Amino acid sequence: MEQFVMNTKVYMGSSCLDKLKDLPVTKAYIICDPFMAQSGKVNWITELLQEKGSRYEVFSEVVPDPTIEVVSKAIGGMKCFGPDAVIALGGGSAIDTAKAASHIYSQMGNERLYLIAVPTTSGTGSEVTNFSVISDPQAQAKYPLRSDSMVPDAAFLDPRFTVSVPPHITADTGMDVLTHALEAYVSTNAGDFTDACAEKAVRLVWNYLTRTVEEGSDMEARTHMHNASCLAGVAFNGASLGLCHSMAHALGARFHIPHGRSNAILLPHVISYNAGLEDAGEQKACGRYVAIANMLGIAAGTDKATVHGLVRHIKNLMNKIKIPQQITDLKIDKDEFEQAVREMAEKALADNCTLTNPRVPTVEEIETIYRKLCKGGY
Repeated sequence: MEQFVMNTKVYMGSSCLDKLKDLPVTKAYIICDPFMAQSGKVNWITELLQEKGSRYEVFSEVVPDPTIEVVSKAIGGMKCFGPDAVIALGGGSAIDTAKAASHIYSQMGNERLYLIAVPTTSGTGSEVTNFSVISDPQAQAKYPLRSDSMVPDAAFLDPRFTVSVPPHITADTGMDVLTHALEAYVSTNAGDFTDACAEKAVRLVWNYLTRTVEEGSDMEARTHMHNASCLAGVAFNGASLGLCHSMAHALGARFHIPHGRSNAILLPHVISYNAGLEDAGEQKACGRYVAIANMLGIAAGTDKATVHGLVRHIKNLMNKIKIPQQITDLKIDKDEFEQAVREMAEKALADNCTLTNPRVPTVEEIETIYRKLCKGGY
Protein backbone atom coordinates (compact mmCIF):
# COMPACT_ATOMS: atom_id res chain seq x y z
CA MET A 1 0.00 0.00 0.00
CA GLU A 2 1.18 3.51 -0.83
CA GLN A 3 0.32 6.67 1.06
CA PHE A 4 0.98 10.37 0.68
CA VAL A 5 0.79 12.45 3.85
CA MET A 6 1.05 16.24 4.03
CA ASN A 7 0.81 17.38 7.65
CA THR A 8 2.28 20.87 7.31
CA LYS A 9 0.12 23.94 6.70
CA VAL A 10 2.06 26.03 4.19
CA TYR A 11 1.53 29.78 4.03
CA MET A 12 3.03 31.61 1.04
CA GLY A 13 3.75 35.17 -0.03
CA SER A 14 5.24 38.36 1.39
CA SER A 15 2.37 38.96 3.82
CA CYS A 16 1.98 35.38 5.01
CA LEU A 17 3.70 35.95 8.38
CA ASP A 18 0.61 37.79 9.61
CA LYS A 19 -1.04 34.38 9.91
CA LEU A 20 1.36 33.62 12.77
CA LYS A 21 -0.95 35.59 15.07
CA ASP A 22 -3.70 33.02 14.50
CA LEU A 23 -1.65 29.98 15.48
CA PRO A 24 -1.79 28.28 18.92
CA VAL A 25 1.38 29.88 20.29
CA THR A 26 1.53 31.46 23.75
CA LYS A 27 5.16 30.78 24.68
CA ALA A 28 7.56 30.53 21.73
CA TYR A 29 11.18 29.39 21.71
CA ILE A 30 12.76 30.90 18.59
CA ILE A 31 15.78 29.08 17.15
CA CYS A 32 17.90 31.00 14.64
CA ASP A 33 21.48 31.76 13.65
CA PRO A 34 23.39 34.85 14.91
CA PHE A 35 22.80 36.77 11.65
CA MET A 36 19.03 36.58 12.01
CA ALA A 37 19.34 38.11 15.50
CA GLN A 38 21.98 40.71 14.63
CA SER A 39 20.28 41.82 11.41
CA GLY A 40 16.99 42.35 13.20
CA LYS A 41 15.10 39.91 10.99
CA VAL A 42 14.08 37.94 14.05
CA ASN A 43 12.11 41.06 15.01
CA TRP A 44 9.69 40.32 12.17
CA ILE A 45 8.70 37.31 14.28
CA THR A 46 8.95 38.79 17.77
CA GLU A 47 6.88 41.87 16.91
CA LEU A 48 4.03 39.65 15.74
CA LEU A 49 4.29 37.59 18.92
CA GLN A 50 4.15 40.77 21.01
CA GLU A 51 1.02 41.88 19.16
CA LYS A 52 -0.47 38.48 19.88
CA GLY A 53 0.44 38.74 23.56
CA SER A 54 2.76 35.74 23.44
CA ARG A 55 5.98 35.37 25.43
CA TYR A 56 9.15 34.33 23.63
CA GLU A 57 12.82 33.59 24.03
CA VAL A 58 15.47 33.67 21.28
CA PHE A 59 18.21 31.04 20.94
CA SER A 60 20.62 32.38 18.30
CA GLU A 61 23.57 29.96 18.52
CA VAL A 62 22.84 27.89 15.42
CA VAL A 63 25.94 27.07 13.35
CA PRO A 64 26.30 25.70 9.81
CA ASP A 65 26.02 21.91 9.78
CA PRO A 66 24.35 21.88 13.23
CA THR A 67 26.23 19.86 15.80
CA ILE A 68 25.17 17.63 18.65
CA GLU A 69 26.54 20.28 21.04
CA VAL A 70 24.34 23.07 19.63
CA VAL A 71 21.25 20.85 19.70
CA SER A 72 22.00 20.02 23.35
CA LYS A 73 22.29 23.74 24.19
CA ALA A 74 18.95 24.42 22.54
CA ILE A 75 17.32 21.62 24.54
CA GLY A 76 18.78 23.10 27.72
CA GLY A 77 17.23 26.46 26.92
CA MET A 78 13.87 24.84 26.19
CA LYS A 79 13.92 23.02 29.54
CA CYS A 80 14.44 26.31 31.36
CA PHE A 81 11.87 28.31 29.36
CA GLY A 82 9.12 25.69 29.04
CA PRO A 83 7.70 26.68 25.62
CA ASP A 84 4.54 25.41 23.97
CA ALA A 85 5.95 26.12 20.48
CA VAL A 86 9.26 26.27 18.67
CA ILE A 87 9.81 28.64 15.76
CA ALA A 88 12.75 27.85 13.47
CA LEU A 89 14.00 30.91 11.57
CA GLY A 90 16.80 30.42 9.07
CA GLY A 91 18.19 28.02 6.53
CA GLY A 92 18.44 24.26 6.81
CA SER A 93 20.79 24.46 9.79
CA ALA A 94 18.33 26.42 11.95
CA ILE A 95 15.38 24.27 10.94
CA ASP A 96 17.28 21.02 11.45
CA THR A 97 18.45 22.22 14.87
CA ALA A 98 14.88 23.09 15.87
CA LYS A 99 13.49 19.81 14.60
CA ALA A 100 16.10 17.68 16.35
CA ALA A 101 15.89 19.66 19.60
CA SER A 102 12.07 19.56 19.65
CA HIS A 103 12.04 15.84 18.95
CA ILE A 104 14.54 15.00 21.69
CA TYR A 105 12.79 17.38 24.11
CA SER A 106 9.51 15.50 23.65
CA GLN A 107 11.31 12.17 24.01
CA MET A 108 12.44 13.33 27.47
CA GLY A 109 8.85 13.13 28.75
CA ASN A 110 7.62 16.58 27.70
CA GLU A 111 4.58 17.22 25.52
CA ARG A 112 5.23 17.57 21.80
CA LEU A 113 5.75 21.23 20.91
CA TYR A 114 3.94 23.02 18.09
CA LEU A 115 6.66 23.38 15.45
CA ILE A 116 6.83 26.30 13.00
CA ALA A 117 9.44 26.72 10.26
CA VAL A 118 10.30 30.00 8.54
CA PRO A 119 12.95 29.24 5.91
CA THR A 120 15.26 32.08 4.88
CA THR A 121 16.99 30.22 2.05
CA SER A 122 15.49 28.36 -0.89
CA GLY A 123 17.22 25.04 -0.62
CA THR A 124 16.61 22.39 2.00
CA GLY A 125 12.83 22.02 1.95
CA SER A 126 13.26 21.11 5.62
CA GLU A 127 10.12 23.08 6.48
CA VAL A 128 7.95 20.19 5.26
CA THR A 129 10.07 17.09 5.90
CA ASN A 130 10.60 14.60 8.70
CA PHE A 131 14.38 14.71 8.19
CA SER A 132 17.05 16.45 10.26
CA VAL A 133 20.79 16.17 9.63
CA ILE A 134 23.08 16.58 12.64
CA SER A 135 26.89 16.63 12.56
CA ASP A 136 29.48 15.11 14.84
CA PRO A 137 32.72 17.06 14.20
CA GLN A 138 34.83 14.59 16.18
CA ALA A 139 33.68 11.63 14.08
CA GLN A 140 33.66 13.80 10.91
CA ALA A 141 30.22 12.43 10.17
CA LYS A 142 26.69 13.61 9.48
CA TYR A 143 23.71 11.68 10.79
CA PRO A 144 20.34 11.96 9.03
CA LEU A 145 17.55 11.63 11.61
CA ARG A 146 14.01 10.78 10.56
CA SER A 147 10.79 10.89 12.55
CA ASP A 148 7.24 11.94 11.70
CA SER A 149 7.22 13.97 14.92
CA MET A 150 9.79 16.30 13.34
CA VAL A 151 7.47 17.41 10.53
CA PRO A 152 6.65 21.10 11.17
CA ASP A 153 3.00 21.91 11.85
CA ALA A 154 3.24 25.18 9.90
CA ALA A 155 5.64 26.69 7.39
CA PHE A 156 5.85 30.28 6.17
CA LEU A 157 7.34 30.82 2.71
CA ASP A 158 8.02 34.54 2.85
CA PRO A 159 10.41 35.42 -0.02
CA ARG A 160 11.44 38.68 1.68
CA PHE A 161 13.74 36.70 3.94
CA THR A 162 15.71 35.43 0.93
CA VAL A 163 16.45 38.75 -0.79
CA SER A 164 19.67 39.36 1.16
CA VAL A 165 21.06 35.86 0.55
CA PRO A 166 24.40 36.24 -1.35
CA PRO A 167 24.65 34.90 -4.93
CA HIS A 168 26.98 32.01 -4.06
CA ILE A 169 24.65 30.74 -1.31
CA THR A 170 21.64 31.23 -3.58
CA ALA A 171 23.44 29.09 -6.18
CA ASP A 172 24.40 26.35 -3.71
CA THR A 173 20.94 26.10 -2.16
CA GLY A 174 19.28 26.22 -5.57
CA MET A 175 21.30 23.22 -6.72
CA ASP A 176 20.25 21.47 -3.52
CA VAL A 177 16.62 21.97 -4.61
CA LEU A 178 17.37 20.47 -8.03
CA THR A 179 19.12 17.49 -6.43
CA HIS A 180 16.22 16.89 -4.04
CA ALA A 181 13.75 16.87 -6.90
CA LEU A 182 15.80 14.64 -9.21
CA GLU A 183 16.65 12.14 -6.49
CA ALA A 184 13.02 11.95 -5.35
CA TYR A 185 11.95 11.40 -8.98
CA VAL A 186 14.25 8.40 -9.53
CA SER A 187 13.87 7.01 -5.99
CA THR A 188 12.62 3.47 -5.60
CA ASN A 189 9.85 4.92 -3.42
CA ALA A 190 8.66 7.46 -6.02
CA GLY A 191 4.96 7.61 -6.84
CA ASP A 192 2.53 9.77 -8.78
CA PHE A 193 2.11 12.35 -6.02
CA THR A 194 5.82 12.76 -5.29
CA ASP A 195 6.52 12.82 -9.04
CA ALA A 196 4.13 15.75 -9.49
CA CYS A 197 5.94 17.79 -6.85
CA ALA A 198 9.40 16.80 -8.12
CA GLU A 199 8.57 17.65 -11.73
CA LYS A 200 7.23 21.10 -10.81
CA ALA A 201 10.26 21.80 -8.62
CA VAL A 202 12.63 20.90 -11.49
CA ARG A 203 10.75 23.19 -13.88
CA LEU A 204 10.89 26.10 -11.45
CA VAL A 205 14.61 25.67 -10.78
CA TRP A 206 15.29 25.42 -14.51
CA ASN A 207 13.38 28.63 -15.18
CA TYR A 208 14.29 30.77 -12.19
CA LEU A 209 17.56 29.76 -10.50
CA THR A 210 19.85 31.68 -12.86
CA ARG A 211 17.65 34.77 -12.58
CA THR A 212 17.69 34.54 -8.80
CA VAL A 213 21.48 34.26 -8.64
CA GLU A 214 22.07 37.09 -11.12
CA GLU A 215 19.49 39.48 -9.65
CA GLY A 216 18.79 38.76 -6.01
CA SER A 217 16.10 41.45 -5.75
CA ASP A 218 13.96 39.77 -8.43
CA MET A 219 10.97 38.96 -6.22
CA GLU A 220 9.20 36.90 -8.86
CA ALA A 221 12.24 34.62 -9.19
CA ARG A 222 12.77 34.52 -5.42
CA THR A 223 9.14 33.54 -4.86
CA HIS A 224 9.25 30.72 -7.41
CA MET A 225 12.54 29.36 -6.03
CA HIS A 226 11.13 29.44 -2.49
CA ASN A 227 8.12 27.45 -3.71
CA ALA A 228 10.39 25.07 -5.63
CA SER A 229 12.37 24.34 -2.49
CA CYS A 230 9.21 23.47 -0.58
CA LEU A 231 7.81 21.34 -3.41
CA ALA A 232 11.07 19.39 -3.63
CA GLY A 233 10.89 18.90 0.14
CA VAL A 234 7.38 17.47 -0.19
CA ALA A 235 8.65 15.16 -2.95
CA PHE A 236 11.60 13.72 -1.04
CA ASN A 237 9.72 13.55 2.24
CA GLY A 238 7.48 11.02 0.51
CA ALA A 239 9.97 9.33 -1.82
CA SER A 240 13.25 9.81 0.11
CA LEU A 241 16.55 10.55 -1.63
CA GLY A 242 19.50 8.66 -3.05
CA LEU A 243 23.22 8.17 -3.47
CA CYS A 244 24.03 11.80 -4.29
CA HIS A 245 22.88 12.88 -0.85
CA SER A 246 24.62 9.99 0.87
CA MET A 247 27.89 10.92 -0.79
CA ALA A 248 27.34 14.62 -0.13
CA HIS A 249 26.81 13.95 3.59
CA ALA A 250 30.16 12.16 3.82
CA LEU A 251 31.98 14.66 1.60
CA GLY A 252 30.63 17.69 3.44
CA ALA A 253 31.39 16.25 6.86
CA ARG A 254 34.98 15.41 5.91
CA PHE A 255 35.93 18.59 4.01
CA HIS A 256 33.38 21.12 5.33
CA ILE A 257 31.88 21.88 1.94
CA PRO A 258 28.41 23.48 1.97
CA HIS A 259 25.76 20.81 1.52
CA GLY A 260 24.24 22.24 -1.65
CA ARG A 261 27.64 22.58 -3.29
CA SER A 262 28.56 19.01 -2.34
CA ASN A 263 25.37 17.81 -4.02
CA ALA A 264 25.99 19.96 -7.09
CA ILE A 265 29.46 18.67 -7.87
CA LEU A 266 28.34 15.07 -7.33
CA LEU A 267 25.03 15.26 -9.22
CA PRO A 268 26.27 14.84 -12.83
CA HIS A 269 28.38 11.83 -11.84
CA VAL A 270 25.60 10.16 -9.85
CA ILE A 271 23.15 10.64 -12.72
CA SER A 272 25.68 9.03 -15.05
CA TYR A 273 26.12 6.09 -12.66
CA ASN A 274 22.41 5.61 -12.00
CA ALA A 275 21.55 5.70 -15.71
CA GLY A 276 24.44 3.39 -16.63
CA LEU A 277 25.87 5.82 -19.16
CA GLU A 278 29.25 4.07 -19.05
CA ASP A 279 27.79 0.54 -19.10
CA ALA A 280 27.16 -1.66 -22.11
CA GLY A 281 23.45 -1.76 -21.32
CA GLU A 282 21.38 0.78 -19.48
CA GLN A 283 19.93 0.95 -16.00
CA LYS A 284 16.23 1.18 -15.20
CA ALA A 285 16.66 4.76 -13.96
CA CYS A 286 17.75 5.85 -17.43
CA GLY A 287 14.13 6.08 -18.55
CA ARG A 288 13.24 8.25 -15.56
CA TYR A 289 16.00 10.71 -16.40
CA VAL A 290 14.82 10.70 -20.03
CA ALA A 291 11.34 11.71 -18.87
CA ILE A 292 12.78 14.67 -16.95
CA ALA A 293 14.99 15.64 -19.88
CA ASN A 294 12.06 15.53 -22.30
CA MET A 295 10.01 17.68 -19.92
CA LEU A 296 12.79 20.28 -20.15
CA GLY A 297 12.92 20.07 -23.94
CA ILE A 298 16.09 17.95 -24.06
CA ALA A 299 16.02 15.06 -26.53
CA ALA A 300 18.47 13.08 -28.65
CA GLY A 301 18.51 9.95 -30.80
CA THR A 302 18.75 7.44 -27.96
CA ASP A 303 17.86 7.36 -24.27
CA LYS A 304 21.50 7.44 -23.24
CA ALA A 305 22.22 10.35 -25.55
CA THR A 306 19.28 12.21 -24.02
CA VAL A 307 20.60 11.67 -20.49
CA HIS A 308 24.04 12.79 -21.65
CA GLY A 309 22.27 15.95 -22.83
CA LEU A 310 20.59 16.39 -19.44
CA VAL A 311 23.97 16.11 -17.71
CA ARG A 312 25.48 18.69 -20.09
CA HIS A 313 22.66 21.12 -19.40
CA ILE A 314 23.10 20.68 -15.63
CA LYS A 315 26.81 21.41 -16.01
CA ASN A 316 26.00 24.47 -18.12
CA LEU A 317 23.68 25.66 -15.37
CA MET A 318 26.46 25.18 -12.82
CA ASN A 319 28.82 27.22 -15.00
CA LYS A 320 26.28 30.04 -15.28
CA ILE A 321 25.85 30.28 -11.54
CA LYS A 322 29.58 29.81 -10.91
CA ILE A 323 29.62 26.50 -9.07
CA PRO A 324 32.95 24.64 -9.33
CA GLN A 325 32.85 21.12 -10.72
CA GLN A 326 36.08 19.70 -9.30
CA ILE A 327 37.36 19.18 -5.79
CA THR A 328 40.63 20.89 -6.63
CA ASP A 329 38.70 24.07 -7.46
CA LEU A 330 37.60 24.14 -3.82
CA LYS A 331 41.22 24.31 -2.60
CA ILE A 332 41.13 20.73 -1.34
CA ASP A 333 44.43 18.88 -1.57
CA LYS A 334 44.14 16.04 -4.06
CA ASP A 335 46.27 13.64 -2.00
CA GLU A 336 44.30 14.34 1.17
CA PHE A 337 41.09 13.76 -0.76
CA GLU A 338 42.37 10.46 -2.13
CA GLN A 339 43.25 9.30 1.37
CA ALA A 340 39.70 10.03 2.54
CA VAL A 341 37.90 8.34 -0.37
CA ARG A 342 37.57 4.88 1.16
CA GLU A 343 36.21 6.11 4.47
CA MET A 344 33.76 8.48 2.76
CA ALA A 345 32.58 5.70 0.46
CA GLU A 346 31.91 3.40 3.39
CA LYS A 347 29.93 6.11 5.20
CA ALA A 348 27.95 6.87 2.05
CA LEU A 349 27.10 3.20 1.56
CA ALA A 350 25.79 3.01 5.15
CA ASP A 351 23.77 6.23 4.83
CA ASN A 352 19.99 5.75 4.90
CA CYS A 353 19.55 7.78 1.72
CA THR A 354 21.33 5.03 -0.24
CA LEU A 355 18.50 2.62 0.53
CA THR A 356 16.19 4.26 -2.04
CA ASN A 357 18.77 4.90 -4.74
CA PRO A 358 17.59 3.34 -8.04
CA ARG A 359 20.85 1.43 -8.43
CA VAL A 360 22.45 -0.58 -5.62
CA PRO A 361 26.09 0.53 -5.37
CA THR A 362 29.17 -1.21 -4.04
CA VAL A 363 31.73 0.63 -1.96
CA GLU A 364 34.14 0.37 -4.90
CA GLU A 365 31.65 2.02 -7.26
CA ILE A 366 31.18 4.87 -4.80
CA GLU A 367 34.95 5.28 -4.58
CA THR A 368 35.08 5.54 -8.38
CA ILE A 369 32.48 8.32 -8.38
CA TYR A 370 34.37 10.26 -5.73
CA ARG A 371 37.60 10.02 -7.68
CA LYS A 372 35.94 11.54 -10.73
CA LEU A 373 35.58 14.77 -8.79
CA CYS A 374 39.32 15.28 -9.20
CA LYS A 375 39.31 14.82 -12.97
CA GLY A 376 36.30 16.66 -14.32
CA GLY A 377 33.94 15.19 -16.83
CA TYR A 378 32.63 11.67 -16.55
